[in-house]
Amino acid sequence: MDYQNYFQNNRQTHLNELTELLKIPSISALSEHKGDVQKAAEWIAEAMRSAGMENVEVNPTAGHPIVYGEYLHAPGKPTVLVYGHYDVQPIDPLNLWDTPPFEPSIRDGKLYARGATDDKGQMFLHIKAVEAILKQEKQLPVNIKFCIEGEEEVGSPNLPIFLDKNQDKLAADVVVISDTSLLAPGRPAICTGLRGLCSLEVSVHTANTDLHSGTFGGGVPNALHALVALLASLHDDKGRVAVDGFYKGTPELSAELREEIAKSSQDESKLAASLGLDTLYGEEGYSFTERTGVRPTLELNGVYGGFQGEGSKTVIPKEAHAKITCRLVGEQDPQDILDKIEAHLQQRVQPGAKLVVKQMEKAHAFNIDPDIPLLQKAADAYSKVYGTRALFTKDGGSIPIVETLSRVLEAPAVMMGFGLPDENLHAPNEHFNLDNFDKGLLTIVEYLKSL
Repeated sequence: MDYQNYFQNNRQTHLNELTELLKIPSISALSEHKGDVQKAAEWIAEAMRSAGMENVEVNPTAGHPIVYGEYLHAPGKPTVLVYGHYDVQPIDPLNLWDTPPFEPSIRDGKLYARGATDDKGQMFLHIKAVEAILKQEKQLPVNIKFCIEGEEEVGSPNLPIFLDKNQDKLAADVVVISDTSLLAPGRPAICTGLRGLCSLEVSVHTANTDLHSGTFGGGVPNALHALVALLASLHDDKGRVAVDGFYKGTPELSAELREEIAKSSQDESKLAASLGLDTLYGEEGYSFTERTGVRPTLELNGVYGGFQGEGSKTVIPKEAHAKITCRLVGEQDPQDILDKIEAHLQQRVQPGAKLVVKQMEKAHAFNIDPDIPLLQKAADAYSKVYGTRALFTKDGGSIPIVETLSRVLEAPAVMMGFGLPDENLHAPNEHFNLDNFDKGLLTIVEYLKSL
Protein backbone atom coordinates (compact mmCIF):
# COMPACT_ATOMS: atom_id res chain seq x y z
CA MET A 1 0.00 0.00 0.00
CA ASP A 2 1.18 3.53 -0.79
CA TYR A 3 0.84 5.24 2.56
CA GLN A 4 2.94 8.22 1.53
CA ASN A 5 0.41 9.19 -1.14
CA TYR A 6 -2.49 8.42 1.20
CA PHE A 7 -1.22 10.77 3.89
CA GLN A 8 -0.26 13.44 1.36
CA ASN A 9 -3.74 13.34 -0.21
CA ASN A 10 -5.39 13.58 3.23
CA ARG A 11 -2.90 15.98 4.80
CA GLN A 12 -5.10 19.08 4.80
CA THR A 13 -8.06 17.15 6.18
CA HIS A 14 -5.91 15.75 8.98
CA LEU A 15 -4.46 19.19 9.81
CA ASN A 16 -7.95 20.69 9.85
CA GLU A 17 -9.05 18.01 12.31
CA LEU A 18 -6.02 18.55 14.53
CA THR A 19 -6.70 22.29 14.46
CA GLU A 20 -10.20 21.63 15.83
CA LEU A 21 -8.71 19.70 18.74
CA LEU A 22 -6.06 22.34 19.41
CA LYS A 23 -8.74 25.03 19.68
CA ILE A 24 -10.15 23.37 22.81
CA PRO A 25 -8.47 24.93 25.91
CA SER A 26 -8.22 21.65 27.83
CA ILE A 27 -6.04 22.96 30.68
CA SER A 28 -6.30 20.28 33.35
CA ALA A 29 -4.70 22.34 36.12
CA LEU A 30 -7.35 25.07 36.09
CA SER A 31 -10.80 24.25 37.43
CA GLU A 32 -12.49 26.85 35.19
CA HIS A 33 -11.51 24.67 32.19
CA LYS A 34 -13.12 21.47 33.48
CA GLY A 35 -15.80 21.73 30.78
CA ASP A 36 -13.16 22.23 28.10
CA VAL A 37 -11.28 19.13 29.24
CA GLN A 38 -14.53 17.14 29.01
CA LYS A 39 -15.12 18.55 25.53
CA ALA A 40 -11.64 17.46 24.42
CA ALA A 41 -12.25 13.94 25.76
CA GLU A 42 -15.46 13.70 23.77
CA TRP A 43 -13.66 15.00 20.67
CA ILE A 44 -11.01 12.27 21.04
CA ALA A 45 -13.70 9.62 21.47
CA GLU A 46 -15.45 10.70 18.29
CA ALA A 47 -12.13 10.75 16.40
CA MET A 48 -11.51 7.17 17.52
CA ARG A 49 -14.95 6.06 16.36
CA SER A 50 -14.41 7.74 12.98
CA ALA A 51 -11.06 5.96 12.68
CA GLY A 52 -12.76 2.59 13.15
CA MET A 53 -12.16 1.93 16.83
CA GLU A 54 -14.76 -0.11 18.69
CA ASN A 55 -16.14 -0.04 22.24
CA VAL A 56 -15.08 3.57 22.61
CA GLU A 57 -15.73 4.94 26.11
CA VAL A 58 -15.31 8.24 27.89
CA ASN A 59 -14.68 7.01 31.42
CA PRO A 60 -15.33 9.52 34.22
CA THR A 61 -12.88 9.73 37.10
CA ALA A 62 -12.63 11.80 40.26
CA GLY A 63 -10.89 14.34 38.02
CA HIS A 64 -10.90 14.38 34.21
CA PRO A 65 -12.06 11.58 31.88
CA ILE A 66 -10.02 8.73 30.40
CA VAL A 67 -10.88 7.80 26.80
CA TYR A 68 -10.65 4.15 25.81
CA GLY A 69 -11.11 2.41 22.47
CA GLU A 70 -10.07 -0.90 20.91
CA TYR A 71 -9.85 -2.94 17.73
CA LEU A 72 -9.19 -6.58 18.56
CA HIS A 73 -9.48 -8.57 15.35
CA ALA A 74 -5.96 -9.99 14.98
CA PRO A 75 -6.03 -13.26 16.94
CA GLY A 76 -2.61 -14.57 17.84
CA LYS A 77 -0.97 -11.22 17.03
CA PRO A 78 0.51 -8.78 19.56
CA THR A 79 -1.68 -6.27 21.36
CA VAL A 80 -0.49 -2.65 21.36
CA LEU A 81 -1.73 -0.18 23.96
CA VAL A 82 -1.33 3.41 22.78
CA TYR A 83 -1.11 5.86 25.67
CA GLY A 84 -1.33 9.62 25.32
CA HIS A 85 -2.94 12.68 26.87
CA TYR A 86 -5.24 15.40 25.62
CA ASP A 87 -4.80 17.87 28.48
CA VAL A 88 -2.41 20.80 28.13
CA GLN A 89 -0.36 23.17 30.25
CA PRO A 90 -1.56 26.65 31.30
CA ILE A 91 -0.71 29.40 28.83
CA ASP A 92 0.94 32.00 31.08
CA PRO A 93 2.52 34.40 30.32
CA LEU A 94 0.04 35.20 27.58
CA ASN A 95 1.86 38.36 26.45
CA LEU A 96 4.81 36.26 25.22
CA TRP A 97 2.72 34.38 22.63
CA ASP A 98 3.06 35.67 19.05
CA THR A 99 -0.41 34.32 18.22
CA PRO A 100 -3.23 33.27 20.60
CA PRO A 101 -2.45 29.83 22.09
CA PHE A 102 -5.84 28.36 21.20
CA GLU A 103 -6.04 29.85 17.71
CA PRO A 104 -3.75 27.44 15.81
CA SER A 105 -1.65 28.93 13.01
CA ILE A 106 0.94 27.55 10.61
CA ARG A 107 4.14 29.53 10.05
CA ASP A 108 7.31 28.31 8.35
CA GLY A 109 6.16 24.71 8.30
CA LYS A 110 5.29 24.70 12.01
CA LEU A 111 1.87 24.42 13.65
CA TYR A 112 1.65 26.84 16.60
CA ALA A 113 -0.78 26.23 19.47
CA ARG A 114 -0.82 25.06 23.06
CA GLY A 115 -0.76 21.25 22.91
CA ALA A 116 0.61 21.13 19.35
CA THR A 117 3.54 18.93 20.36
CA ASP A 118 2.63 18.10 23.99
CA ASP A 119 0.71 15.95 23.42
CA LYS A 120 -2.31 16.47 21.20
CA GLY A 121 -0.33 16.57 17.96
CA GLN A 122 1.75 13.50 18.71
CA MET A 123 -1.16 11.49 20.13
CA PHE A 124 -3.31 12.41 17.10
CA LEU A 125 -0.76 10.70 14.82
CA HIS A 126 -1.66 7.30 16.23
CA ILE A 127 -5.37 7.72 15.61
CA LYS A 128 -4.73 8.75 12.01
CA ALA A 129 -2.17 5.97 11.42
CA VAL A 130 -4.65 3.33 12.58
CA GLU A 131 -7.39 4.93 10.50
CA ALA A 132 -5.14 4.86 7.43
CA ILE A 133 -4.38 1.14 7.77
CA LEU A 134 -8.05 0.28 8.23
CA LYS A 135 -9.13 2.39 5.26
CA GLN A 136 -6.49 0.96 2.95
CA GLU A 137 -6.26 -2.65 4.14
CA LYS A 138 -9.60 -3.14 5.95
CA GLN A 139 -7.78 -4.80 8.88
CA LEU A 140 -4.97 -4.09 11.34
CA PRO A 141 -1.81 -6.18 11.54
CA VAL A 142 -2.06 -6.17 15.36
CA ASN A 143 -4.64 -5.63 18.06
CA ILE A 144 -4.91 -2.00 19.18
CA LYS A 145 -6.10 -0.38 22.38
CA PHE A 146 -6.11 3.34 23.14
CA CYS A 147 -5.90 4.84 26.63
CA ILE A 148 -5.89 8.64 26.38
CA GLU A 149 -6.10 10.61 29.62
CA GLY A 150 -6.80 14.19 30.61
CA GLU A 151 -4.58 14.59 33.67
CA GLU A 152 -0.98 13.95 32.58
CA GLU A 153 -0.04 17.58 33.10
CA VAL A 154 -1.16 17.34 36.75
CA GLY A 155 0.57 14.06 37.53
CA SER A 156 -2.04 11.50 36.37
CA PRO A 157 -3.67 11.14 39.83
CA ASN A 158 -6.60 9.02 38.63
CA LEU A 159 -5.09 6.86 35.90
CA PRO A 160 -3.41 4.42 38.36
CA ILE A 161 -6.83 3.85 39.95
CA PHE A 162 -8.39 3.22 36.53
CA LEU A 163 -5.48 0.95 35.60
CA ASP A 164 -5.84 -1.07 38.79
CA LYS A 165 -9.56 -1.61 38.14
CA ASN A 166 -9.13 -2.39 34.43
CA GLN A 167 -5.94 -4.43 34.14
CA ASP A 168 -7.57 -7.04 31.94
CA LYS A 169 -9.11 -4.44 29.66
CA LEU A 170 -5.76 -2.63 29.25
CA ALA A 171 -3.59 -5.78 29.05
CA ALA A 172 -1.07 -5.51 26.22
CA ASP A 173 2.23 -6.82 24.92
CA VAL A 174 3.67 -3.35 24.47
CA VAL A 175 2.76 0.21 25.48
CA VAL A 176 3.50 2.77 22.76
CA ILE A 177 3.81 6.44 23.71
CA SER A 178 4.56 9.50 21.58
CA ASP A 179 5.26 12.29 24.05
CA THR A 180 9.02 12.78 23.67
CA SER A 181 11.39 14.32 21.14
CA LEU A 182 13.86 13.57 18.40
CA LEU A 183 17.42 14.62 19.14
CA ALA A 184 17.33 17.18 16.33
CA PRO A 185 15.73 17.52 12.90
CA GLY A 186 16.32 14.27 11.03
CA ARG A 187 17.87 12.57 14.09
CA PRO A 188 15.23 10.26 15.62
CA ALA A 189 15.52 8.96 19.17
CA ILE A 190 13.79 6.42 21.36
CA CYS A 191 13.76 7.32 25.03
CA THR A 192 14.80 4.44 27.28
CA GLY A 193 14.79 6.40 30.52
CA LEU A 194 12.71 9.09 32.17
CA ARG A 195 13.52 10.90 35.37
CA GLY A 196 11.16 10.62 38.30
CA LEU A 197 9.52 13.64 39.87
CA CYS A 198 8.45 15.15 43.15
CA SER A 199 7.16 18.62 43.93
CA LEU A 200 6.31 20.79 46.88
CA GLU A 201 5.07 24.26 47.79
CA VAL A 202 6.80 26.21 50.55
CA SER A 203 5.30 29.12 52.49
CA VAL A 204 6.91 31.31 55.13
CA HIS A 205 4.73 33.34 57.51
CA THR A 206 5.86 36.01 59.97
CA ALA A 207 3.71 38.81 61.46
CA ASN A 208 -0.09 38.84 61.32
CA THR A 209 -0.05 41.71 58.81
CA ASP A 210 2.22 43.44 56.32
CA LEU A 211 4.24 46.14 58.09
CA HIS A 212 5.66 49.59 57.24
CA SER A 213 9.36 49.17 56.47
CA GLY A 214 10.23 52.52 58.04
CA THR A 215 8.44 51.83 61.31
CA PHE A 216 9.33 48.14 61.61
CA GLY A 217 12.25 47.52 59.22
CA GLY A 218 15.26 45.94 60.89
CA GLY A 219 13.28 44.98 63.96
CA VAL A 220 10.96 42.20 62.81
CA PRO A 221 11.36 39.08 60.64
CA ASN A 222 10.79 39.62 56.92
CA ALA A 223 9.05 36.68 55.22
CA LEU A 224 10.87 37.28 51.93
CA HIS A 225 14.28 37.44 53.63
CA ALA A 226 13.52 34.23 55.52
CA LEU A 227 12.36 32.42 52.38
CA VAL A 228 15.30 33.56 50.24
CA ALA A 229 17.74 32.35 52.90
CA LEU A 230 16.02 28.95 52.98
CA LEU A 231 16.04 28.59 49.21
CA ALA A 232 19.69 29.59 48.94
CA SER A 233 20.58 26.78 51.34
CA LEU A 234 19.31 24.12 48.96
CA HIS A 235 22.41 24.15 46.72
CA ASP A 236 26.14 24.46 47.31
CA ASP A 237 28.51 26.59 45.25
CA LYS A 238 29.26 23.66 42.90
CA GLY A 239 25.67 23.25 41.76
CA ARG A 240 24.99 20.18 43.90
CA VAL A 241 21.83 19.83 45.97
CA ALA A 242 22.84 20.40 49.59
CA VAL A 243 20.00 18.41 51.19
CA ASP A 244 21.45 15.64 53.35
CA GLY A 245 20.90 12.23 51.73
CA PHE A 246 19.47 13.68 48.49
CA TYR A 247 21.73 11.56 46.28
CA LYS A 248 20.93 8.24 47.97
CA GLY A 249 19.93 5.74 45.28
CA THR A 250 21.55 7.75 42.48
CA PRO A 251 23.68 5.44 40.29
CA GLU A 252 27.24 6.30 39.37
CA LEU A 253 27.69 6.86 35.64
CA SER A 254 29.75 4.10 34.05
CA ALA A 255 32.33 4.92 31.39
CA GLU A 256 30.19 3.01 28.89
CA LEU A 257 27.07 5.04 29.70
CA ARG A 258 28.94 8.33 29.53
CA GLU A 259 30.31 7.31 26.14
CA GLU A 260 26.80 6.46 24.90
CA ILE A 261 25.42 9.75 26.24
CA ALA A 262 28.21 11.64 24.48
CA LYS A 263 26.88 10.42 21.13
CA SER A 264 23.78 12.54 21.60
CA SER A 265 25.50 15.48 23.30
CA GLN A 266 25.15 19.02 22.01
CA ASP A 267 27.73 21.73 21.40
CA GLU A 268 27.40 23.48 24.76
CA SER A 269 28.71 26.86 23.59
CA LYS A 270 26.23 26.91 20.69
CA LEU A 271 23.42 25.82 22.99
CA ALA A 272 24.23 28.63 25.43
CA ALA A 273 24.33 31.18 22.61
CA SER A 274 20.99 29.96 21.22
CA LEU A 275 19.45 30.55 24.66
CA GLY A 276 20.95 34.02 24.99
CA LEU A 277 23.29 32.85 27.78
CA ASP A 278 26.97 33.57 28.34
CA THR A 279 27.44 30.07 29.73
CA LEU A 280 25.52 27.02 30.90
CA TYR A 281 25.39 26.17 34.59
CA GLY A 282 24.83 23.07 36.67
CA GLU A 283 26.30 20.32 38.80
CA GLU A 284 30.08 20.41 38.54
CA GLY A 285 31.74 17.46 36.80
CA TYR A 286 28.92 16.62 34.38
CA SER A 287 28.08 17.62 30.83
CA PHE A 288 24.84 19.38 29.94
CA THR A 289 23.38 16.16 28.51
CA GLU A 290 24.31 14.23 31.66
CA ARG A 291 22.90 16.92 33.95
CA THR A 292 19.61 17.05 32.08
CA GLY A 293 19.18 13.33 31.40
CA VAL A 294 20.71 11.11 34.07
CA ARG A 295 21.38 13.33 37.10
CA PRO A 296 18.82 14.46 39.70
CA THR A 297 17.89 18.10 40.14
CA LEU A 298 16.13 20.51 42.47
CA GLU A 299 14.69 23.59 40.76
CA LEU A 300 12.76 26.66 41.89
CA ASN A 301 9.74 27.11 39.61
CA GLY A 302 8.26 30.18 41.24
CA VAL A 303 9.10 32.54 44.11
CA TYR A 304 6.69 35.27 45.12
CA GLY A 305 5.60 37.52 47.96
CA GLY A 306 5.26 41.16 48.95
CA PHE A 307 4.54 44.05 46.62
CA GLN A 308 4.88 43.30 42.90
CA GLY A 309 3.05 46.18 41.25
CA GLU A 310 4.46 49.18 39.43
CA GLY A 311 6.49 51.63 41.44
CA SER A 312 7.51 51.34 45.07
CA LYS A 313 5.70 50.24 48.21
CA THR A 314 7.78 50.22 51.36
CA VAL A 315 6.36 47.14 52.98
CA ILE A 316 7.65 44.20 55.00
CA PRO A 317 5.61 41.24 53.71
CA LYS A 318 4.01 38.89 56.21
CA GLU A 319 4.27 35.87 53.89
CA ALA A 320 6.28 34.54 50.96
CA HIS A 321 5.96 31.45 48.80
CA ALA A 322 7.96 29.16 46.52
CA LYS A 323 7.23 26.24 44.22
CA ILE A 324 9.90 23.54 43.90
CA THR A 325 10.26 20.46 41.71
CA CYS A 326 12.89 17.72 41.70
CA ARG A 327 13.77 15.35 38.87
CA LEU A 328 14.86 11.97 40.20
CA VAL A 329 16.96 9.12 38.83
CA GLY A 330 17.84 5.54 39.67
CA GLU A 331 16.35 4.29 42.93
CA GLN A 332 15.60 7.69 44.44
CA ASP A 333 12.27 7.47 46.25
CA PRO A 334 10.09 10.57 45.74
CA GLN A 335 8.51 10.38 49.22
CA ASP A 336 11.93 10.05 50.83
CA ILE A 337 13.21 13.06 48.88
CA LEU A 338 10.23 15.20 49.88
CA ASP A 339 10.70 14.30 53.53
CA LYS A 340 14.41 15.13 53.38
CA ILE A 341 13.81 18.51 51.77
CA GLU A 342 11.14 19.36 54.33
CA ALA A 343 13.46 18.38 57.19
CA HIS A 344 16.28 20.46 55.66
CA LEU A 345 14.06 23.53 55.49
CA GLN A 346 12.54 23.10 58.95
CA GLN A 347 16.01 22.96 60.49
CA ARG A 348 16.97 26.31 58.94
CA VAL A 349 13.93 28.55 59.46
CA GLN A 350 14.86 32.00 60.77
CA PRO A 351 13.67 32.92 64.27
CA GLY A 352 10.24 34.49 64.17
CA ALA A 353 9.24 32.79 60.94
CA LYS A 354 6.92 29.82 60.50
CA LEU A 355 7.29 27.34 57.65
CA VAL A 356 4.45 25.46 55.94
CA VAL A 357 5.33 22.75 53.40
CA LYS A 358 2.77 21.15 51.09
CA GLN A 359 4.04 17.95 49.47
CA MET A 360 2.58 17.30 46.04
CA GLU A 361 3.48 15.15 43.00
CA LYS A 362 5.44 11.90 43.31
CA ALA A 363 6.72 9.65 40.53
CA HIS A 364 9.53 7.11 40.25
CA ALA A 365 12.12 7.11 37.47
CA PHE A 366 11.67 4.75 34.51
CA ASN A 367 14.33 2.77 32.65
CA ILE A 368 14.16 0.03 30.00
CA ASP A 369 16.71 -2.16 28.21
CA PRO A 370 17.09 -0.96 24.58
CA ASP A 371 17.96 -4.51 23.45
CA ILE A 372 14.33 -5.62 23.82
CA PRO A 373 13.17 -6.60 20.29
CA LEU A 374 10.08 -4.39 20.46
CA LEU A 375 12.36 -1.36 20.89
CA GLN A 376 14.72 -2.52 18.15
CA LYS A 377 11.78 -2.80 15.74
CA ALA A 378 10.84 0.78 16.58
CA ALA A 379 14.37 1.92 15.74
CA ASP A 380 14.06 0.07 12.42
CA ALA A 381 10.76 1.82 11.66
CA TYR A 382 12.41 5.22 12.10
CA SER A 383 15.23 4.10 9.81
CA LYS A 384 12.83 3.29 6.98
CA VAL A 385 11.18 6.71 7.13
CA TYR A 386 13.93 9.07 8.31
CA GLY A 387 16.80 7.29 6.60
CA THR A 388 18.71 6.99 9.85
CA ARG A 389 18.19 4.63 12.74
CA ALA A 390 16.95 6.02 16.04
CA LEU A 391 19.45 6.39 18.87
CA PHE A 392 18.46 5.20 22.32
CA THR A 393 18.53 8.09 24.79
CA LYS A 394 17.71 9.12 28.34
CA ASP A 395 15.19 11.94 28.68
CA GLY A 396 15.34 14.53 31.42
CA GLY A 397 11.59 14.96 31.54
CA SER A 398 9.06 13.00 33.54
CA ILE A 399 5.94 11.19 32.35
CA PRO A 400 4.88 9.78 35.71
CA ILE A 401 2.48 7.19 34.39
CA VAL A 402 5.01 5.44 32.12
CA GLU A 403 6.66 3.55 34.96
CA THR A 404 3.25 2.62 36.36
CA LEU A 405 1.88 1.38 33.03
CA SER A 406 4.95 -0.73 32.27
CA ARG A 407 5.12 -2.20 35.78
CA VAL A 408 1.42 -2.98 36.26
CA LEU A 409 0.83 -4.32 32.74
CA GLU A 410 4.22 -6.09 32.69
CA ALA A 411 4.79 -4.72 29.20
CA PRO A 412 7.71 -2.74 27.77
CA ALA A 413 7.04 0.94 27.09
CA VAL A 414 8.26 2.11 23.69
CA MET A 415 8.54 5.89 23.59
CA MET A 416 8.46 6.91 19.95
CA GLY A 417 8.66 10.71 20.06
CA PHE A 418 8.15 12.99 17.07
CA GLY A 419 8.61 16.39 18.72
CA LEU A 420 11.78 18.47 18.75
CA PRO A 421 13.58 19.85 21.82
CA ASP A 422 13.03 23.48 20.76
CA GLU A 423 9.26 23.30 20.24
CA ASN A 424 8.51 25.28 23.41
CA LEU A 425 6.44 22.66 25.18
CA HIS A 426 5.20 24.15 28.48
CA ALA A 427 6.23 27.59 27.18
CA PRO A 428 4.81 30.37 25.00
CA ASN A 429 4.72 29.72 21.24
CA GLU A 430 4.53 25.94 21.53
CA HIS A 431 4.60 24.36 18.08
CA PHE A 432 4.95 21.11 16.12
CA ASN A 433 7.16 20.79 13.05
CA LEU A 434 4.96 19.48 10.26
CA ASP A 435 7.82 17.55 8.68
CA ASN A 436 7.66 15.31 11.75
CA PHE A 437 3.87 15.26 11.56
CA ASP A 438 4.23 13.73 8.08
CA LYS A 439 7.06 11.37 8.95
CA GLY A 440 5.48 10.41 12.26
CA LEU A 441 2.42 9.01 10.54
CA LEU A 442 4.57 6.87 8.23
CA THR A 443 6.81 5.70 11.08
CA ILE A 444 3.88 4.55 13.21
CA VAL A 445 2.42 2.62 10.28
CA GLU A 446 5.83 0.98 9.64
CA TYR A 447 6.10 0.01 13.30
CA LEU A 448 2.63 -1.49 13.59
CA LYS A 449 3.09 -3.49 10.40
CA SER A 450 6.51 -4.73 11.57
CA LEU A 451 4.95 -6.30 14.67
